[in-house]
Amino acid sequence: MNAFSYSAAFITFFSVVGPPKVLLAFAGLAQVHPVSQMRTIALLSSGAAVLVGLVMGITAPWLLNVFHISTAALQLAGGVIFFIYAVGLVLGLHLGSNTAHQDAPDLVSGVRELLMPYVVSPLAMTAVLIEAAARDSFSWRSTVVGAYVSVIALDLICVLLLARVLRRTHHATIELLGRLLGLLLAAVGVDLVLDGLSELGVPGLYLRK
Repeated sequence: MNAFSYSAAFITFFSVVGPPKVLLAFAGLAQVHPVSQMRTIALLSSGAAVLVGLVMGITAPWLLNVFHISTAALQLAGGVIFFIYAVGLVLGLHLGSNTAHQDAPDLVSGVRELLMPYVVSPLAMTAVLIEAAARDSFSWRSTVVGAYVSVIALDLICVLLLARVLRRTHHATIELLGRLLGLLLAAVGVDLVLDGLSELGVPGLYLRK
């Protein structure tokens, strides 16, 4: 495993699904789940995220080939979905989750609410597929998957260590941070769409960076 390539991949995944973004999603759940249940949810959702990332990363070239998907199309789709999700955060609409928390939240409801932002994050899955398909080499795909799993492990450690702190964080603070983060993530979604359009050869986008 090439150290430089691993480091570059790790930084990529840290930026799209690292603790700064993941902890906020867990903070919302911590308001209605006890600490012990919160830790179990973190373990289950992290295990699911690792499994999804492993499958997507190892099979990336075949998935793109079977569905006849170009990396540009993948960037456009991932960017649009992520932009919609981010706009939901800005407006206080938690897309993909229940409209109201249950009186007695369980493990299933907790994991379900983490599907979009964590387990199958559009931005993270787009990055996994694009990075893994960048080189036709199993060793490179293993490097990408290894970097992704490392970031998920870091997320899990942070959640387990900060579970009590997250539970004590005021709901208004979580809402404020969520809307601010949503604004930044919406910009990331737009940037991903522009990358896809640029790769497709749309005039006027080559010099945007």
